[in-house]
Amino acid sequence: MGAKPPLISFNSLLILLASLLPLLRCAAQSDAAPLSGGRPKPAPVKASGISCDFFRGSWIYDEFYPLYDSANCPFIDSEFNCQKYGRPDKLYLKYRWRPSGCELPRFDGGDLLRRWRGKKIMFVGDSISYNQWQSLLCMLHASVPAGSNISAEKKDPLSTISFEDYDVSVAYYRTTYLVDIVTESIGRVLKLNSLSGGSVWLGADVLIFNTWHWWIHMGAASQGWDYIQDGDKILKDMDRLEAFSKGLTTWAKWVDSSIDTSSQNVFFQGISPTHYHGKDWGEPGAKDCSKQTQPLTGSSYPGDSLPQQGVVKNVLSSVTKPVYLLDITLLSQLRKDAHPSLFSGGHPEMDCSHWCVAGLPDTWNQILYAAVNP
Repeated sequence: MGAKPPLISFNSLLILLASLLPLLRCAAQSDAAPLSGGRPKPAPVKASGISCDFFRGSWIYDEFYPLYDSANCPFIDSEFNCQKYGRPDKLYLKYRWRPSGCELPRFDGGDLLRRWRGKKIMFVGDSISYNQWQSLLCMLHASVPAGSNISAEKKDPLSTISFEDYDVSVAYYRTTYLVDIVTESIGRVLKLNSLSGGSVWLGADVLIFNTWHWWIHMGAASQGWDYIQDGDKILKDMDRLEAFSKGLTTWAKWVDSSIDTSSQNVFFQGISPTHYHGKDWGEPGAKDCSKQTQPLTGSSYPGDSLPQQGVVKNVLSSVTKPVYLLDITLLSQLRKDAHPSLFSGGHPEMDCSHWCVAGLPDTWNQILYAAVNP
């Protein structure tokens, strides 16, 4: 395969991008109006009342896919940049999601930027949110003219890319559990009833939340905490599905108490599946997702249902304010071929939980685009 190119961290990429942007500003050729002072506050983004079920359908071959060339996107983390790090096949890039009862609108990044003018979009969650965030950045980057005015800022746990010709910023806030982890005298405590990140989140017009994968990490080094606090009880551990439900309920209460539905739109990204066991998709001889090059055919997945899906839907049903569920589980289960596997920037572990960019997360964002209107 030959020597792999040196790894570049996303932090280094942000620094490099920030240093280059002053040179790009003078060459801006955007058709968008420049920023101006005193402009009225933009109208709120609203989720559309779409009757079509975007989440049931099948994958079909489309010669016009992917929507962009990953080699031309400066935002992709090495872990998701499968083509750069040696993935030999490209067929996985050529599939388009077709809902059973309607057509999913083709993504138009220029239209999205114009409709979202003056707004801040924020992905909040773990590395799956990070995965989707980078996908949307690439989709938007491919839609703007060369030399467009783009800026980058990173202040942990928040990273922001701004398309300044449109006054649109797209941010990622890293929080693996949504609820807090606090260092106390006994160690790191996961507090199921405490959520402090909300003050930052309230600065966004569109919020896309996600959490699940870390709730099943085991061992202090992997899970990021030493104890769980459930109400007044301090526990060494507890049933993880129950903990997930309680933590998500805390987030749901925050939505009801804090979100202004006249100016903010809230989405929750459904459970992103993994593909570590071939028996789940009817191929018991497959030990993982490596060597998978095509999606499953049809509109159903042979594996067991995921109990965490039920938790998400149950908690969301308790929220009185509107939250749009991006129910991406089934369409993602069918994409056993879309993971980085061994082509994840030199990471030694088999990765069958994240997704290549370009790839499946582009469809998640295409549905997000279809679900929002002015």
